[in-house]
Amino acid sequence: MPHAAVSPEVSLAYETFGDPGDPPVLLVMGFGAQMLAWHEDFCRELASRGRYVIRYDNRDCGLSTKFDAHPVDLGAFIAAVSSGDVSAALAMVPYRLEDMAGDGLGLLTALGIERAHVVGASMGGMIAQTMALASPDRVLTLTSMMSSTGEAEYGQAAPEAQAALFAPKPADREGYVKAAERELVWASKRYADPAALRELAAASHDRSYYPAGIGRQLGAMILSGSRADALRRLRVPTLVIHGLDDTLIAPSGGRRTAELVPGAELLLIPDMGHDRPRELWPRLIDALVSHTG
Repeated sequence: MPHAAVSPEVSLAYETFGDPGDPPVLLVMGFGAQMLAWHEDFCRELASRGRYVIRYDNRDCGLSTKFDAHPVDLGAFIAAVSSGDVSAALAMVPYRLEDMAGDGLGLLTALGIERAHVVGASMGGMIAQTMALASPDRVLTLTSMMSSTGEAEYGQAAPEAQAALFAPKPADREGYVKAAERELVWASKRYADPAALRELAAASHDRSYYPAGIGRQLGAMILSGSRADALRRLRVPTLVIHGLDDTLIAPSGGRRTAELVPGAELLLIPDMGHDRPRELWPRLIDALVSHTG
């Protein structure tokens, strides 16, 4: 697995698909998820449509740099945020979304890519938004998928989805794989696929079981705050995709994103949850190809 040093502190594991001469599309994954969550077949299908596809592990995930020197007690962090002790919460977390966005831009630089189409899912959508806000000259187009704006009143998780997200997973492989079925709570209802969830969990556990990074990524996401004012000034062509079945980040998060970004296109997809079921790949890939054309 190739790695790229994107800063003195961070090296990212990445993989590419397709012809480097085609328009580059950088895929940014979400909270706690390795680049494997951008399914290899999805990447290959997008590449077959004339795109140079790049997927990578965010910092603190997969095979990329881990911030072991900064342990975060997830329970203590959530308690600090819930009680309004912002200074204590800030002191626990060593980086923000801006740093994670810098990683993605640094990967493009390391690959010799000046400008790219950037596609982010969930927390990856927040990172992608931040990339476009920080360096609009380097982002040809933005696609924000199943994401939100950082405003607390939009994209709220249903209680059962939030509970499933934060429930500790067993460390043993068998228990970890079985626990992946909890994600059915936010999956597409029509295309829910427990076997696919277990398959991804098994591959992820085998590749890099690293729960310690979750607290730091969560802190970066929560403490980076609202992007609303900045999104109002964004002038990068933007596509917002959201599933109407999404209970982890409610569709209001996507609607709000599209409302704020001038000229943004909003694609709401029935029967799609906080996932990308294979049955919907043709529609998603068509949308991405059209937007990045």
